[in-house]
Amino acid sequence: MHTTIRLFTYAAPSRFYALAGRLTPWLYALALLGAALGLYIGFFVAPTDATQGESYRIIFIHVPAAWMSMLLYLAMAGWAVMGWAFNARLASMVARALAPTGALFTVMALWTGALWGKPTWGTWWVWDARLTSELILLFLYLGYIALVESIDDTRRADHAGALLALVGAVNVPVIYFSVRWWNTLHQGASISMTAAPTMASTMLAALLVMTMAFWAYAFAVVFGRTRAIILEREADAEWVQALARDTSKETA
Repeated sequence: MHTTIRLFTYAAPSRFYALAGRLTPWLYALALLGAALGLYIGFFVAPTDATQGESYRIIFIHVPAAWMSMLLYLAMAGWAVMGWAFNARLASMVARALAPTGALFTVMALWTGALWGKPTWGTWWVWDARLTSELILLFLYLGYIALVESIDDTRRADHAGALLALVGAVNVPVIYFSVRWWNTLHQGASISMTAAPTMASTMLAALLVMTMAFWAYAFAVVFGRTRAIILEREADAEWVQALARDTSKETA
């Protein structure tokens, strides 16, 4: 009960701003260390794949990026709907902050997928169900960003963005299950929740460490972007003006 109450105290923009400021440097450090370790394991320790040779190693970037692209969209839609349903200002701000990072990971997944597809399939791109639905995900991210930025009234923009995000969330299970529902060139899931891993332990370790690094990076960037949005929206609040005065004194 007390833990829940403490968590809700950070729903206030001023408290979240302070907490995010303390956590962000540590998250960047974790992301940097995790990425260095994950890439080292993936590119120098993990064995060569018997079928794809060395070209498979792109999965240590591609697979975590694809996971993040889907999970961040669901997180964005969840926060956007929460802000809409409960008139929670911070939730809407977090949703806006998530969108560019989710779009970045989607671009990364598509780009690394093309690099992987060329030696594997002999082409950079095919209109495969998995690839096409992932491309649609990128358009949904860009559509959300364009929509909320095109409406001057903040509340109306948040509500419109929440509706688009909610409708677009239907595409996420399509991406995930596309390799099961249709006959596609794309291989099946790299890791299954219902079966033991079929890859070498070093490969699995590299994937998990890179995923942790990507999560840390996502949190760090989203926290920083949310802080910027808070300052923009709460510019008239006394605590923001006091913060501005303190900053001016420190730089004087």
